[in-house]
Amino acid sequence: MFKTLAIGAAVSLALIPAAGFAAGGGEQHIEDFAFSFEGPFGTYDRNQLQRGLQVYSEVCSACHGLKQVPIRTLTYPGGPEMPEDQIRVFAADNFEVFDPELDDFRPAIPTDHFPENTAAGAPDLSLMAKARAGFHGPYGLGINQLFRGIGGAEYIASLLTGYTGVDKEEAGAILYENTAFPGGWIAMAPPLFDEQVEFADGHANDLHHLAMDVSAFLMWTAEPKMMARKQAGFAGVIFLTILSVLLYLTNKRLWAPIKGRKHH
Repeated sequence: MFKTLAIGAAVSLALIPAAGFAAGGGEQHIEDFAFSFEGPFGTYDRNQLQRGLQVYSEVCSACHGLKQVPIRTLTYPGGPEMPEDQIRVFAADNFEVFDPELDDFRPAIPTDHFPENTAAGAPDLSLMAKARAGFHGPYGLGINQLFRGIGGAEYIASLLTGYTGVDKEEAGAILYENTAFPGGWIAMAPPLFDEQVEFADGHANDLHHLAMDVSAFLMWTAEPKMMARKQAGFAGVIFLTILSVLLYLTNKRLWAPIKGRKHH
């Protein structure tokens, strides 16, 4: 099972623009990744969500929590859809939660939420994919968002792959140049690198794919009911289309005798 790895690099502010660190940065660049859940008929890739969960558990959970996400939802349809027995082992092996009744920490169980973790001020990632917009404008019109979506998952993936390898020290903190971060400099050290996580299915584990997998998983944590919402919307469109046709035919039937009269 997955094992949480400790990350030596300090993470003070991740994914959140840091005031005072914006000066000197380049233009923000967000790559348009091809996620399976995009578009009106897109769906989550179950295998990708499972890989993303593994990346989160082995790397990201050392600093970032998912306090809004119940562990049991990993078994729900439309998500990672992992077996219940596997989830019980996964929860116990990877996370500890504080139990007020025991006044102590205990291994997590499926009914618990993912633990809260704000190491070094790192933000919770439960809703991060909805809190960040990768695409804007132009001029606030939202045209990019209409055709490309909000782009929260693209923002996260672009940030994870956007490190240039350049760093600097400012106000006693080490900042890292990142082409996706607003202002160009971020306090979070590069968290992912090639072949950092080994997947049981042998899937590619280069930086690009690791970033896509964990970003897709974080999109699911922020929008676990996205597929149900799309299905409801599609059913609503079909219903309104049928209703419009019926109203049109009814209108023609009601007015046909009147319109057919000859006026002298």
